[in-house]
Amino acid sequence: MILKQSVPEVFRGSISESHNAKGFLDVVEQYFTSNEKAHTSSLLAKLNSMRYKGKGNIRKYIMKMSNLASKLKALKLELSDDLLVHLVLISLPTHFGQFKVTYNTQKDKWTLNELISHYVQEEERQQREKTESAHLTSSSQNRKKKNNKDATERISQQKKVKKDENTSTYFFCNKLGHMNKECPKYAS
Repeated sequence: MILKQSVPEVFRGSISESHNAKGFLDVVEQYFTSNEKAHTSSLLAKLNSMRYKGKGNIRKYIMKMSNLASKLKALKLELSDDLLVHLVLISLPTHFGQFKVTYNTQKDKWTLNELISHYVQEEERQQREKTESAHLTSSSQNRKKKNNKDATERISQQKKVKKDENTSTYFFCNKLGHMNKECPKYAS
């Protein structure tokens, strides 16, 4: 049979003899069937353990979760849209907490597409706030540098005053840098 010649030699010995092509292909299929339960279990574990880290596009992340749900649907384990929406909500980090509360307080339920559009808007808003806070941070650092510069100028001025005190002449004896108590002419 021509089909036997195309199968690698390693597998030929383990496949029982068959007189027709259909029987031969059925035997080969039995050797290569995957365990649907194990595959379903691994997909569910992956879906349950997914967490959005805040890096990358949130739309892609939600689409990955949706893709896993469609693979489970092909394995005859269908997840409802409501369940998938809740899984997405659970997997998001705490900085989306206010958004989760907003969803939970509303009476109507969102579809997956509505959830994606709302989260994309929320992510864009957070990005804008992040750039504004970065601008404020850099502005305050510049202000700090300016304050440090003013402080160093004040310190240098104080040093000049002290230096001037040391170089100034005493009016009673016209000598440099001493007080009344230390002046020999004043004491006498």
